[in-house]
Amino acid sequence: MTPPRADRPNPVTRHARPDFPSQDQPHPGWTGPMDPPPDHGEESYRGAGRLDGLKTVITGGDSGIGRAVALAFAREGADVLFTHLPEEEDEARETSRLVEDAGRKAVAVACDIREEDNCRALIDRAVAEFGRIDVLVNNAAYQMSQPDGIEAITTEQFDRVLRTNLYGMFWLTKFALPHMPSGACVINSASVQAYKPSPHLLDYAMTKGAIVTFTQGLAQMAAERGIRVNAVAPGPVWTPLIPSTLPDTREFGKRSPLGRPAQPAELAPAYVYLASAQAGYVTAEILNVTGGTPLP
Repeated sequence: MTPPRADRPNPVTRHARPDFPSQDQPHPGWTGPMDPPPDHGEESYRGAGRLDGLKTVITGGDSGIGRAVALAFAREGADVLFTHLPEEEDEARETSRLVEDAGRKAVAVACDIREEDNCRALIDRAVAEFGRIDVLVNNAAYQMSQPDGIEAITTEQFDRVLRTNLYGMFWLTKFALPHMPSGACVINSASVQAYKPSPHLLDYAMTKGAIVTFTQGLAQMAAERGIRVNAVAPGPVWTPLIPSTLPDTREFGKRSPLGRPAQPAELAPAYVYLASAQAGYVTAEILNVTGGTPLP
């Protein structure tokens, strides 16, 4: 067998593999205590000017996939406004540092996107900061495992999942589109759960299926404006959402064909591609980054 090139590591072994240490955190979770620590591309991502001068908005940018996307966007030349929950101030400061270290403007906004007025105010803030929005990344999400069946999903949980994952996305997109020029784009975070739902994440999986439909429908609606709409569908990704919402992290990601979860840094290039001019003829697409799990 030919060994891999030095700059092309084996995808099976390039990052930590389960079994991970058992770990549990209160929601929303924090990066620091995670073992192994997540990789957002701090040492590995190299920009090439793909997003020079773009003005971008990312929800849930304080940690996980959102932080990795913010870092990559900044190193590609974009300014970044991102949201976080009020209790995630420390995480948000680290994301801001990474964006600013890349020489770009970082604007961190504490925002609960479950409320329509908050979403409207967020877009107003982005327009005030940047003058326009070139890329909107709807990434913020909430999940909570309920292995005891649908009866265990309270109305409070169901409402939080839908309002975070769907209402916020809908409102932000609705308010952002009038400020997006032709050539701009929307990128939504879907999931492998949209196609292969885990029973213990029933309500979360339901919202991810709706995000796929929203993406494909809005892409057709926005095409006449010259605005593209796509989504990324990750498989298992090692983020603070995992130890704060799942009962057992030891084997997380083990069932994927690559035998491990993705690191956030492995998702960011998909968002960069969809935001770039290289994807100029790509819209209504769901870009699957699942570690080998086949999806429709």
